[in-house]
Amino acid sequence: MKHKTGTFLSWLDDNILLLLSAILLIFIPIYPKIPLAEIIPGYIVRVRLEDVFVFISALVWLIQVLRKKIKYQSVVFWLICIYLFVSLLSVISAATITHTIPWQLLHVGKSFLHWVRYFEYFVLFVIIFSSVKTLKDVKFLLSVMFITLLAVIVYGYGQKFYYWPVFSTMNREFSKGIRLYLTEHARVQSTFGGHYDLAGYLVILLNLALALAISVKEKLKKLVLHLLHLAGLWLLILSASRISFAAYYVGIIATIGILSFGKYRENQTHDHKSKNKIKLKSFLWWINQSFKYSFLVLIMMLAFGQDMSDRLFHVLKDYPQIEKSYQQAELFVEKIPENVMIFLGINQVDRQPSEDWVAVNIGDQVEEIDPVLNKTDQRPVSDKPRPDDVYVDIPDKVRIATESATGEKSFITVERDRTWSDNALNYGLSVAIRLDTLWPNAIKGFRRNPILGSGFATLNKESFYHFTEAESTDNNFLRTLGETGLLGFITFYSIIVVSITLAFKLFNSQIVEKQANLRANKALLIGLSAGYIGATIGILVNALYIDVYASSKVAFTYWSLTGLILALCYHSDYWQYVKNSWPIEVHTRAKNKLHKLLKKKQ
Repeated sequence: MKHKTGTFLSWLDDNILLLLSAILLIFIPIYPKIPLAEIIPGYIVRVRLEDVFVFISALVWLIQVLRKKIKYQSVVFWLICIYLFVSLLSVISAATITHTIPWQLLHVGKSFLHWVRYFEYFVLFVIIFSSVKTLKDVKFLLSVMFITLLAVIVYGYGQKFYYWPVFSTMNREFSKGIRLYLTEHARVQSTFGGHYDLAGYLVILLNLALALAISVKEKLKKLVLHLLHLAGLWLLILSASRISFAAYYVGIIATIGILSFGKYRENQTHDHKSKNKIKLKSFLWWINQSFKYSFLVLIMMLAFGQDMSDRLFHVLKDYPQIEKSYQQAELFVEKIPENVMIFLGINQVDRQPSEDWVAVNIGDQVEEIDPVLNKTDQRPVSDKPRPDDVYVDIPDKVRIATESATGEKSFITVERDRTWSDNALNYGLSVAIRLDTLWPNAIKGFRRNPILGSGFATLNKESFYHFTEAESTDNNFLRTLGETGLLGFITFYSIIVVSITLAFKLFNSQIVEKQANLRANKALLIGLSAGYIGATIGILVNALYIDVYASSKVAFTYWSLTGLILALCYHSDYWQYVKNSWPIEVHTRAKNKLHKLLKKKQ
């Protein structure tokens, strides 16, 4: 009995980080954003159960590091440390030099809380990097990620058609954990705090699923991954996020392009004529695959995404030829029999939610009025022009001071007609909010201190002591520049550039791999590395319009996948292929110079 207990404890000691990684990969995407405690009164960021799990996992990781049981050092690890140091300097600078953060616990604590959040996101990277020891561990964690994706899809289906509860963080009141259900035209967000978060998560996982579906040889695995990708695409369309949809599409085209390059490298010869034929064949394969998946995406969007179609229609209305082709494709889809549409879940069956739930159109919390009319419906008529994505003129409520005949002063609330900016009238309300307010605020933050920025959670402040309930720039690049300056921007995005570089090195090495013992997992590694690069490209496109790296569930997922890729790069079987890459060489030289410098001082 003692022997069995000792064996189990020994096994647990060796695999505890792998188990914790699996638990985090399941729990973080699936568990709704129900708060446990409020750290800062009135602030939208709250402590949740996932934070407790990450904290416990981080403690276990630290203990294992102190016991010298695990590996943890990598070029990306040190880049993360540099970024965290720079961003901490940014907070200190904002409070002492730039004076954008008042020396009050409320304001300093809020900025420091955002720094801690980034620290927490990176914890997933180091835990998964340290937990992966064999290729079997990689397969296990990938399986966990795809099973979790399936659960997210199933919950999204239930949320759309069976009134499964929604827990939103789209505004301060909802973020308290109020149980909601979706109305007919609300955007699906599944287990996430908002539809943008869900869409960002799907951009990552769908690129990975597609890359593996194309690269693996086993028919059953290929079929399962294709079906999972198809179901995930359905959910992405129901999220009705235009930028994430575009990011997903750019990502899959890039993924297919990378796999096409792999086919060219695999069959490359020294003969000039043969080389050109192989190059042409690879290019045609990329065109063929891109066309097939583009057609699939179009049909899926027209069949399932009425809300998405309506939103894209506003973009296409300025391009008559594209609009005409789009309408013809819609007519084709409308010919599908009604009973087939109901069976597939395209048309909603009448269901009723629980009586104590709150009905809310989640989309209204991001853009003031969500489109609820089809483009064929008659629009409300108004004498005054308004943005295309606003269908109801809701007046502004303004509080003004009045004085009675006796001289008594009081305040009353009056309604005034809304005025729209030129950007709102030309491009729509969603774009105008970014162009008129959010993006200029980020640029102002950068100008205050180009080196270190104006600090976390300072970009939306209207005055020095103004306390904002939430932070948003809707452009991750501008947000990074505004909050942490050039140093923060360079150190943060260098992490991503280095990770992509090493992933491509791994991909390229597997294309030309000749060793029999390593070729067995060639398809898996090619698909994984290509999928990661495609997902990263997609997320970077998404970051043009959304603060995607500041979205907790998306950030956790991305850095987890990065940890998985880097663990493979540093694996003994594959290290020989990446050790000569420029990031590793720069890291090695810097480390050697630092050692020499420290020796001289001693």
